[in-house]
Amino acid sequence: MDYQHGRRDDLFVYTVEESTTLLSFLLASLKGKSRNNVKSLLSRRLVAVDGIPLSQFDTPLSPGQKVTILSSSAPRAEALPFPLLYEDEHLIVVNKPAKLLSVASDKEKVRTAYHMVTDYVKSRRVDDRIYVIHRLDRDTSGVLMFARDPETKELFQTRWNDIITRRGYLAVVEGTPKPDRNTIRSHLVETATHLSFSGSPGPNAKEAVTSYHVIKAGKGYALLDISIETGRKNQIRVHMKESGHPVAGDKQYGARTNPIGRLCLHASELSFTHPATGAAVTFKAKMPRDFNRMFR
Repeated sequence: MDYQHGRRDDLFVYTVEESTTLLSFLLASLKGKSRNNVKSLLSRRLVAVDGIPLSQFDTPLSPGQKVTILSSSAPRAEALPFPLLYEDEHLIVVNKPAKLLSVASDKEKVRTAYHMVTDYVKSRRVDDRIYVIHRLDRDTSGVLMFARDPETKELFQTRWNDIITRRGYLAVVEGTPKPDRNTIRSHLVETATHLSFSGSPGPNAKEAVTSYHVIKAGKGYALLDISIETGRKNQIRVHMKESGHPVAGDKQYGARTNPIGRLCLHASELSFTHPATGAAVTFKAKMPRDFNRMFR
């Protein structure tokens, strides 16, 4: 796929032509910018190399690498009601809060992450759009990514399993699973009321694979690091319920407690191969403070 690189109103993309360091390259490329101005761009993570945000001024560069600079005058995360983790010409990544829909539903059209991120990009360029790549449940917080062009959206949707290398979650569950490290495999079936459960393999059943390990436990709960190989609807919630350790706050899937007033599930990490640069990138959203407080 041919991705065009060049100047936009808020993005400047440069190709490295000879071996150098990041600071030297920026000083040579950004005519009129002082050394302090350039270091400020780096400290505010407004510079990315091959899609990876960097702040280290002595990072070595090689011919052919792409350096993206987001204009320091463009609106940043303050234009969004939740943290902006990253953006470039092709992708925008945010940390979605719990109790916010990813996209519109029959009952809610406006208060969604999609609508808010759309407003954010249009505030700088009125003809900009974003495109849905994946979703998080309303009650799940964490890393949510949108495409900024239809080609990137199409690439992720058709080659998701080739591009995505890890989808990591943090969950607080009731009790402590035994063993403390395990992989759960089943085939999920969705009922007419949109609940999912593990059933026999068949035309309406989709394989789901969830791996977890216990990070810590106490006071009747355990904090799990979870990785999913498949992205089935509610698969973590179903697998934890069926293991006898439902996600805390998940009344729909058998939880008896609601210690922090929300589902204790957080999309903590998304790792993939950047579609434009081929670089391996990882985006992380810090664990909600309430999760930690449950173990003090």
